[in-house]
This record gives sequence, C-alpha cells and structure tokens, in this order.
Amino acid sequence: MANADGRLRLGAFLSGSGAHTGAWRHPQADADASLNVQRYQHYAQTLERGCFDALFLNDNVSVGELAAEALARGPYSLRWDPLILLPALAMVTRHIGLIATANTSYNQPYNLARSFASLDQLSNGRAGWNLVTALVGGENFNHEQPLAHAERYQRAEEFLQVVTGLWDSWADDAFPLDKSSGAWLDVERMHVLNHRGPHFQVQGPLNAPRPVQGWPVIAQAGSSEAGRELAARGAELVFTAQQTLGEAQAFYADLQQRLAAYGRAENSLKIFPGVSPIVGRSASEAQEKHQQLLELVDPRAALKQLSFLLDLGIDLSTLALDAPVPLPAEVPSTERHKSRQQLVVELIRREQPNVGQLLRTLGAGGHRVLVGTPTQIVDELACWYHEGAADGFNILFTHLPGGVDDFIGLVVPELQRQGLFRQQYEGRTLRENLGLARVANRHFPA
Repeated sequence: MANADGRLRLGAFLSGSGAHTGAWRHPQADADASLNVQRYQHYAQTLERGCFDALFLNDNVSVGELAAEALARGPYSLRWDPLILLPALAMVTRHIGLIATANTSYNQPYNLARSFASLDQLSNGRAGWNLVTALVGGENFNHEQPLAHAERYQRAEEFLQVVTGLWDSWADDAFPLDKSSGAWLDVERMHVLNHRGPHFQVQGPLNAPRPVQGWPVIAQAGSSEAGRELAARGAELVFTAQQTLGEAQAFYADLQQRLAAYGRAENSLKIFPGVSPIVGRSASEAQEKHQQLLELVDPRAALKQLSFLLDLGIDLSTLALDAPVPLPAEVPSTERHKSRQQLVVELIRREQPNVGQLLRTLGAGGHRVLVGTPTQIVDELACWYHEGAADGFNILFTHLPGGVDDFIGLVVPELQRQGLFRQQYEGRTLRENLGLARVANRHFPA
C-alpha cells in the first residue's frame, strides 16, 4: 500500500460525451459535450463535490481514421483543447486537480512550460501535465509519416528536461516588487537555462512566474518499454490500462523497481489503472445498464476505429460479429500505441473472443469495465489497491453526466464508508492531495 494514509486516490477521465463507444447516444448523455463549456464546468463541480483528486483531459491533434463510416457514426472528430478548457474549469472550482494532455512531438518546450506555469498560477496550484508522445497527427505538422516510436521518446526525454529547467528559472523569492526601492526583480535569483541539445535550443528564462507547486504534477500514460523508462525518469502519476490483477501487479512492481536507477525513492510515483464502472443498485440493474450501452454502439464504425488504433493490419469491420478474431502469424510493429496493441493481442490470445465479444470487452478503449453494485465495484477497487496493483484509479465514465452522477452518488459513499477514500480535501494543491512533495528549485535551495 503506497499511500501513507491508507486511502486510494481517484482521477476522472473526461472525453467528449463519455468513454464508452456508445456514450453520445445514451439518454443521460450530453451529445453536445464537445461543444458546450457549461457541460464540462458542471462535470468538474460534481467531481469536486465527490472529492476527486483530479480530472484528466486526453488529447490528440488529429481526427485519426478518416473512413466515412467511422466519422459519420462515431464521436471521434471533435475534441476540446485541454489548455483552453481547463482555465475555464479552474474558474468554477477550488480543489480538484486539472491535468491536461499535451504532446511532446508537435509542440515546443517553451510554449508548454509557459502554459502550464500559467495554469498552475491561475488555479492556485492545481495543474498537472500529462506528458505524451503523439500517436497520430504528423500529417498536420509537416510529417507525411508518423514519427518513429524511438524518436518520439528521445524527443520527449529532452522536452521534459527543458520544460522542468524553465520552471526553475526563478527562485521563489526572485520578485520583491518593492515600490519604495524600485526593485522589481533580484537578478541574482534568476537562472538562464541555455539548453543546447539534439532536438531543442532554448535560452530562457521563462517569462512566467514559477509554478505554485514548484512544478505542476507530471503525469504520463505510455506503458511500452520506452514509456516505462520515461515514467521512471520523471513522472509522478502514471495512467495505465490492464485487464487482470496479475498484469497490473507486474506493471506496478516493474515501474517501482525502475525508480532507483534515477535516484528516486520507492513510491514517489503513483500508478492509476483505468477502470470504467457501470453501477446499479442491484446486479441486474447494472447488467441492464451495460446492455443498454452495448445496444447503442454502431459495430462497424466502432470496429473501424478500433482497427485503426490497434494497427494489426486487419479491418475488423469487415468480419461477422460471431467470427473469431484473427491474429497475424507475426504481429506487426506499430508506431502508434504499442502498449495498447500488446494488451489487446494478449487478451485475444488468452480469451480467444469472437469479434462481438472483443468489441464488448473494449467498449472503454481497452480499460477494464466493471459492472455491478456499489459494494461489488468497491470490492474490486479495494482488491487492486491492497494487492499492490494500484495507488488509485482513473475512472472512465461511460457517459456524461449520468456515469458521473452514478459514481458520485453510489460508489463514493461506499468507498468512504469503508475508509478507503477521503471525505474532504487534505490540502490546497494537487500535490498535497496526492501526497506528493512540492518541488524545490534545484538552483536556489530554500
């Protein structure tokens, strides 16, 4: 158990109208969630009432699969820019953390360092950066072909080095703002980065105040070998996907043992597997809710999008739903989502599903779907937490706001009753609520 207080943490994954493939058509879903900021402000306020540690916005810089049937029947073509949306959420909340995905492949370190420092100031210390390498989008940034996986991660490591260096541009007391003496800045408390590397040349300093938290919380979501090394080097919160307790325990142990190589203490990294709960007051009600969602899925559009994500060279949308899922004799290497491809390949080998069963299992994009009563769902979360598989969970709500309302109204009270989750926020910043220390400036010790 990694958390000193013995309580698990909760993040909320918010995307469009919900995480399930059929979400946008649900009677309790806001079909216009990707267009209406008031919807997201309401979700954020509800999650804050439920004492969630943070909400998390994923992002892509491309529509992805351009097949007409996938675009026409699936909600894949619109997405909020997290760094535009989160300031609007900061203005209507006080406690919940605000984590934005921003990729290192098609951005520049100075811009992102400035944006996240500003968001941390704006939110009084609640910002987090989900550091990812872009899976898709090169065609929109002067690259006809996707960047190679290895190149993406080499760039990401240097990108992280530059961004954190820029956040340390100023000592915490660098700006006296003394009107009587005329001293605006103590230049002896300024550090000029002067970075020169294979990907970036950045002088600095950053023309934004040092973040309230020292650095915003650094999250990461890649589970490939390169992704794990990047997480061990610099991440403090890892979002991941596993389907079984054994897989989750192995991932957790692997990441924790990598920390020592980078001089980091064990458990300085929080690991949040994704789960998508479907909760009912009875088991039969939960199953009915799940079935309702499944009936809203357009199979061909969903399978077209899934085929694009997995990049196995197989168009699943051309197969009958009762056909076995084929695997090529040799799984092709992908430059997109290596860890998710591996997870699904292992699932297919282990369970040998037909196409319809695979679609049902992957209704939340590869994350584990939990269907049951509040007690059953809490028992599953508690098992993974106590058995060394998770420090908390990233909750993927099937549909918004209905899935949020169900979880806050039914599951959170049961977690609190069992002493597994807070009843009020412990601190002022995201770091304090996650049990992470404020980052000291490496150049100006307190």
